[in-house]
Amino acid sequence: MSLEKVLLDLKKSKVAPCYLLYGEEEYLIQEALGDILDLLVPPSDRDFGLFWVDGNDADFDLLRDRLSTPSLLGGRKVVVIKNTEIFQSRENLGGLIQKIRENLGENQDKAVRSFQAFLRLSGFTWEDLQGAGWQKISDEQWGRAVEGDPGDDRHTWLPRIVEICAGRDMASGGDADLPDPLEKLLADGLPAGNCLMLTADAVDKRKKIFKVIQKTGVVLHFGKIKEAATRETLKGEARKLLDGCGKSLTSAAWAALGKKTGFRLRPSLNELQKLVVFAGEKAVIGEEDVETVVGKTKEDSIFELTNALSEKKAKAALLALQALLDQGEPPLMILAMISREIRLLLQASILVQSGKLPPVTPGMEFPSFQKNVYPSVSAMAQGMARKEDFLVGKHPFVIFNALRHCRRFSYSVLVGYLDELLEMDLAMKSTTTDPRLLLERFLIKVCA
Repeated sequence: MSLEKVLLDLKKSKVAPCYLLYGEEEYLIQEALGDILDLLVPPSDRDFGLFWVDGNDADFDLLRDRLSTPSLLGGRKVVVIKNTEIFQSRENLGGLIQKIRENLGENQDKAVRSFQAFLRLSGFTWEDLQGAGWQKISDEQWGRAVEGDPGDDRHTWLPRIVEICAGRDMASGGDADLPDPLEKLLADGLPAGNCLMLTADAVDKRKKIFKVIQKTGVVLHFGKIKEAATRETLKGEARKLLDGCGKSLTSAAWAALGKKTGFRLRPSLNELQKLVVFAGEKAVIGEEDVETVVGKTKEDSIFELTNALSEKKAKAALLALQALLDQGEPPLMILAMISREIRLLLQASILVQSGKLPPVTPGMEFPSFQKNVYPSVSAMAQGMARKEDFLVGKHPFVIFNALRHCRRFSYSVLVGYLDELLEMDLAMKSTTTDPRLLLERFLIKVCA
């Protein structure tokens, strides 16, 4: 059933006893939830007619009391369970791991919820993983618990989520034992006028609780929108938001916002709401407002780090490192970015020493490089297997920067840096040495 059909039925007073809204597009789910609630429970009745329960705190006894008794004022009663994990199963473990990774920086609450669901489904306990416990889990144990996932990258996300959870009141999750009694409650039927609403990231459609809701209520899926469609959806939602506030966005501001958010729906609209507040009484939001309000993207910080390293600017490199860590980027991922930059500089040094290229002078501009040097580089790449793995297969601007900056480093020094980076990789995976300290020391040494 479509959202439009659901809203049309509600306007005709056709109310289902249960609604499930799920999918990857969280913003659209929240919008749909708001639209449905507006028709189910008027704002004036919400003190006694609308009850919210977080998925991690769902207690069946409380839910049963709320759903089995009529409203005190005789009107409709709606109970909303947000972000429930009761529809997850072991088959969803890979997706949960992906959500943990994606939300470590921007949405740690969501990462923690996914981690709690991961613990319930995988069989690992908080006691197994907290502190350095996660390091004691063998690849064989991991493979048995998380089928289909080799776990060879778990060192990039697991210690970070464990660290985040250690600073919170870690709990196993309140809705772990909820499905069975909830199935019976829904199958037996709710009192007239009572309604249950649930939102979830993902579901296993084979679970009995899903089939019960599908049979007795309404299920709405908000799947991930393709990039082109996302932009159109975003434009529509942004227009609604701006029109409602009496504001507009210049084309340059729209482009700047998209560059910083990747035109992703929820981050873009969150930032747009900040811009509306920042603009105050000003009717038009410009590019300068976006640059002032919307923070640096992860891509900005990565470019600043690698560029500062290549130009031997220690202060800029350390500030970029700080920004990446603040954005939740795992130290091992930052190490991989630095290693890539050193390898590109080494390959550039080899190309320069080969004598097969016209000289790249310190003052050369990019257009001149494209005209006089890049054709020779491109000719080298012809017929090369897996050329995308090497400098000659990269974007011309990447090649240009590497050839300009490699003159600051000798071949032997760059080879030595690769050896040091390998040792750092081993230290981060097998010792308790602070990864941040290792990265800072290396950047200072390179930029000295």
